[in-house]
Amino acid sequence: MPKTSARLLALLSLLQARRDWPGALLAERLNISARTVRRDVERLRELGYPIVAFKGPDGGYRLDAGSELPPLLFDDEQAVALAIALQIATTSGAGIEEAAARALTTVRQVMPARLRHRIDTLQVTAVQRPATRPGPRVDSGVLMALSTAVHACEVLRFDYAGADQDGAETPPRRVQPHHLVTWGGRWYLLAWDLDRDDWRIFRADRITPRTPTGPRFTPRELPGGDVAAFVTNRFQGSDGSGDWPCRGEVILDLAAAVVSHYTLDGLVEELGPNRCRLVLGSWSWPGLAATIGRFDADIEVVGPAELKNAFAHLARRYADAAG
Repeated sequence: MPKTSARLLALLSLLQARRDWPGALLAERLNISARTVRRDVERLRELGYPIVAFKGPDGGYRLDAGSELPPLLFDDEQAVALAIALQIATTSGAGIEEAAARALTTVRQVMPARLRHRIDTLQVTAVQRPATRPGPRVDSGVLMALSTAVHACEVLRFDYAGADQDGAETPPRRVQPHHLVTWGGRWYLLAWDLDRDDWRIFRADRITPRTPTGPRFTPRELPGGDVAAFVTNRFQGSDGSGDWPCRGEVILDLAAAVVSHYTLDGLVEELGPNRCRLVLGSWSWPGLAATIGRFDADIEVVGPAELKNAFAHLARRYADAAG
């Protein structure tokens, strides 16, 4: 029979692996008697682990939530995954950078030497896309409030900064929160706006939740059923059809392999060794023309006329700038 300390660690590891454990199965896994299982459970309770017993044909034990956080037990893979996740937490924009750094230090200190060496050799440097200004940070309390409302399906009231353009005081927004999502380093709340009777996406850094929350509701079905696709379409400015508001077609005197390397969501068709067709979308026609113009190649506009006009507009603007 294993020593008591080793047995307790093995028992704790099993209790953390699943919600309910029949007593007979625990005894079988640990190769001990049911009486010894009961004694070991009492020892873990004395150490602060909230283990509850449940009755029934397969009566057993469950590691419950307690008022305090007891010591946790991780296997090697879990410990390494936790350390890596803490290293990249500084790019989440959730206002947890300092707490993540302290947690990583704590985890590293209690790791055995073999795991500490693995973590020390894996130094992750998170590089974000350059921006004209740093991305907004969101208070972790706000994220927790939004996430709680989503999980509980409760109407959420909040003040939204930047919603009014003339400085007038506006009433709080009333929404049915659906999902908390991240996009481009920012946090957003996807919700059904009760006053506007439509889906809306709100920046979390502009939200100040009000309490208490409203009544519970039955979640609506999201158009298309896919949160990622819906949010992507909205940020592309589409009406849910999955397309950009402005889409055009051009012929470029450039190899398709080169164009496709720098085109994320466009359609590139090879027409020859150094000639290809590009179908691309954007927020606006000048924006689309400017995006296509970044390729160092001659351009033939297939259509529509709005794209041709946008090229002419930019040509005049660039000519004025050069003059």
